[in-house]
Amino acid sequence: MNRETLAVAALLCGVAFTASSQAPTVRRDRKPARVAPAPPQARSDTTPASKDSLTSFTESFSFRNLGPAAYSGRVTALAVPHAAGYPNTFYVGAAGGGVWKTTNGGITWQSVSEGLGVQTIGDLAVARSDTNIVWVGTGEKNSLRSQWWGDGVYKSTDGGKKWTNMGLKDTRSIGRIVLHPTNPDIVYVAALGHLWGTNPERGIYKTTDGGKTWSRILFVNDTTGFVDLEMDPANPEVLYAAAWHRLRWGGSHMQGVGKGSGIYKTVDGGKSWTKLTDPALKNGLPTDRLGRIGLALSAKDPKVVYATIQVDRGVTDPLQGRYGGVFRSSDAGATWTQVN
Repeated sequence: MNRETLAVAALLCGVAFTASSQAPTVRRDRKPARVAPAPPQARSDTTPASKDSLTSFTESFSFRNLGPAAYSGRVTALAVPHAAGYPNTFYVGAAGGGVWKTTNGGITWQSVSEGLGVQTIGDLAVARSDTNIVWVGTGEKNSLRSQWWGDGVYKSTDGGKKWTNMGLKDTRSIGRIVLHPTNPDIVYVAALGHLWGTNPERGIYKTTDGGKTWSRILFVNDTTGFVDLEMDPANPEVLYAAAWHRLRWGGSHMQGVGKGSGIYKTVDGGKSWTKLTDPALKNGLPTDRLGRIGLALSAKDPKVVYATIQVDRGVTDPLQGRYGGVFRSSDAGATWTQVN
């Protein structure tokens, strides 16, 4: 908020306060109460300005509509360039406030949303091999009453100055974007799909030409999308993906668990996948009525994998706990232990 806007706000507050402080007084005695009119006052600097003078004062300012939606203030994405020489540069995405960039460690921020079709952000990613290449996935991945959908993925080749829509528009919500560490043309996208109904455009998508064309390399069903995706830092052919069955209807009704939810792994860049939450594997992971799942790999030892798993209430499987928890694997997903 700039200095001029603050001045207008202060003036309007002063008008309201002064007007309320000059209301007629009430005198009470043995006789019935009567209202005494306020005595006339000479005009001073604290006297409320007339409507005409207020209009004249505010005409010098340019106002713009910040709607139509009133999102609560929450950050949904964070991306940091991994290349040397950029320790104070990073990007932040908001649920309804677009993309912001800082180059001085967060002291000041600049909006870099010009050119984006929507302001609801699901994920951000910066190429390791070229810090000018930034990807934005639109459509918040959290299922809330104030959640809104996006229009696909965008790409910038100049650090956020200009954006180009690269497709996947009907996915509506992007959970995660992962870029190949040495080839920025190889990009993986975890797409959630429609929240308020079924649709086929969801799953894991891959491009090898910088977003010109896309191939869907993993699909579960038309009510299950993907909310998280992690790449092995030592081997870009190895990826872990978290599927999430979710569906809303009738305002407050939401289905956030289902058979489609689970963890998948590929060791060949998405050509084939193994479902790690398959009950037949008996690897220590919960398998029944799963909800949202989050994934993380250790940068020091990529064989160490963490998963936060939501489990539906009422499940009695001792491996799952009452509401799920945090699970850890030290052998690249072969076996798991609940640690929280």
